[in-house]
Amino acid sequence: MKNLFLFFLLPIVMTAQSTTLSKAEAYFDQGKYNEAKPLFQHYLETHPDHRETREYLGDIASNNKDWDTAISFYKDLVEEKDKNANYHFKYGGALGMKALSLSRIRALTYIGDIKEHFTAAANLDPKHIETRWALIELYLQLPGILGGSTSKAKTYADELQQISEVDGYLAKGYIEEYDENEEAAEKYYKQAIEIGGSPHTYEKLTTFYEKNDRPEAAIKTAEKSLEKHQRNLLNYQIGKIAAEYDMEPQLGITCLQNYITNHSYKDGVPTQWAYYRLAQIYRNLGNKNLALEYIDKAIATSPDFEEAIAIRADIRNL
Repeated sequence: MKNLFLFFLLPIVMTAQSTTLSKAEAYFDQGKYNEAKPLFQHYLETHPDHRETREYLGDIASNNKDWDTAISFYKDLVEEKDKNANYHFKYGGALGMKALSLSRIRALTYIGDIKEHFTAAANLDPKHIETRWALIELYLQLPGILGGSTSKAKTYADELQQISEVDGYLAKGYIEEYDENEEAAEKYYKQAIEIGGSPHTYEKLTTFYEKNDRPEAAIKTAEKSLEKHQRNLLNYQIGKIAAEYDMEPQLGITCLQNYITNHSYKDGVPTQWAYYRLAQIYRNLGNKNLALEYIDKAIATSPDFEEAIAIRADIRNL
């Protein structure tokens, strides 16, 4: 009778466990990591060798900047499946982020392992885009005495271009921008737009113009992207440039109001920042009342908004 009871119970237990894993994966896909984590942990208790669950928990730890936990999960995965490029990439990335949190002397001890695992990922998967981006960043940031090399970064940019022409141009633009070759960087970013035309390519060129104090070009590029892609975040970006550079005030006001009207959590930038930018524009115009109205809205939405609190006194003195 006992064996018969277990026979009927086993499918129920297995179904419940499967449901737990499915729910955890659904939460993870929605970005609800706090809800997903305990479900993955519960599933791991009865399935300690389940690699996908351990990878999910490593990813959640990475998202939470808990680098020691992430390193622990990824290290075990690499040791079990040393031919998996993604495991090497994630392990190298977690080591890199851990190194950034340490003193420069301690961080030096991580460099060899970071290089080793990024390089392993690149060699194991000739089409692994993220690894090649990571290697470009690594070779640009490292001093020459520790193996930093622009020429090696360019080699990986060439490899990227063989995998994804757009990524190749973006990488080459980034390298030239890093070397302060403004004309070459602009050329590559424009080529990325011509080939791909994605929101990301427009964003890179817009940000490049902002960094190089070319607000007119930045606004024009963002406007073209908005016209083509209709992404609400671009309304904020245009308004931000208008506010910071005291230019195109009416365009900035219109875009920021559109941003607030159409805002959703997917846009990323909270509405208090749009109120803050509106206050900046009206301050630039000398309109004290409207500037105060919007800065008060920003602070009401986020009482600890330091930037808004800081300029409120300036607005009151208009």
